[in-house]
Amino acid sequence: MSSISGPPQRADGTGTPVVSASTDDIPAADRFDWWQEMIDGEVMPLTTRSPNAERFRGSAETVTMPHSQVVGFRFSPVAARRSAPLIRRRDPEDYYLVLVHGSPIRLEQARGVACLGAGDMCLFSTSVPLTCDCVDQGRQTRLTLLRLSRTMLPLAGGRADRLLAEPLSTRAGAGSAALLGSYLAGLPSAARTCGPEELARLGMIGVDLAAATLAGRLGATRDALPGAVRRTVLRARIGTFIEHNLGDPELLPAAIAAHHHMSVRSLHLLFEGEVETVGAMIRRLRLERCHADLTDPALAHRTVAETAARWGFRHPADFSRAFRRAYGSPPSEVRAASRAARASALDD
Repeated sequence: MSSISGPPQRADGTGTPVVSASTDDIPAADRFDWWQEMIDGEVMPLTTRSPNAERFRGSAETVTMPHSQVVGFRFSPVAARRSAPLIRRRDPEDYYLVLVHGSPIRLEQARGVACLGAGDMCLFSTSVPLTCDCVDQGRQTRLTLLRLSRTMLPLAGGRADRLLAEPLSTRAGAGSAALLGSYLAGLPSAARTCGPEELARLGMIGVDLAAATLAGRLGATRDALPGAVRRTVLRARIGTFIEHNLGDPELLPAAIAAHHHMSVRSLHLLFEGEVETVGAMIRRLRLERCHADLTDPALAHRTVAETAARWGFRHPADFSRAFRRAYGSPPSEVRAASRAARASALDD
């Protein structure tokens, strides 16, 4: 029986934290049973039934980090139950945050009932009986699960249990829930290029964002969370603000600090010890956007100067120097090389 556990390998033989599995590799008659066994081993034992069992399809993409795990699922709609006997059979004693991407689900646990649509999230525990029904809208259910160990989640005294099956929206604003939704959506892509230290840092960011989201719902952010967690969440919020305002040439540390009601000195202290300063982050992100635009055939009508201005560079000469330092070639050569590579691919 196949599984998404075990030592994953890249094509070149080195380990990768991102592992994919699909029922497409399983004989049709065995797919639903394979899926049930995989969920049993990777998440927790469940009793599952589906009107689509004979034509069941599913896939999973797992990112394993030192302190957490994120799994993206696509599968034919099912109804799942976790009973007290199944809990006694095996309980990993974890929490999970589930984020819905498409068709709705209905989840019941403890005294909570969550009817979740796209962009909604809720918490559930492996230690409490639950019921989960996926609404069949003629398409696959799409969910992302973030595993949170009870020992790692910095909410003492079982406070998180008060939030079981309580809906949380990720759709509005720049709060912790919205940041967590963006984190979960972008993690698999980011994790593929991470080294072990950066992956560990990404894992802790996810745990801290989850803790801040739950503590905020409890109305006890300052009392419930350690200072290190609050600083991580604030850095993530500032990072999101920077990404959303890269095109503004006035995006300077003073403006960022004022928007977040802090001094410039406090802003720099917040990023002290991080991989890059605030100014370096802005410059790197702007250069990455410029590089993407210059190699995008749909944007070939834009001049190099227009591209630089679009992403907040005031002076073309300064942009060209920074771009050459980052990528080893001037912007015009990078664009020309991209065009030549596309032409060569078409000829082949």
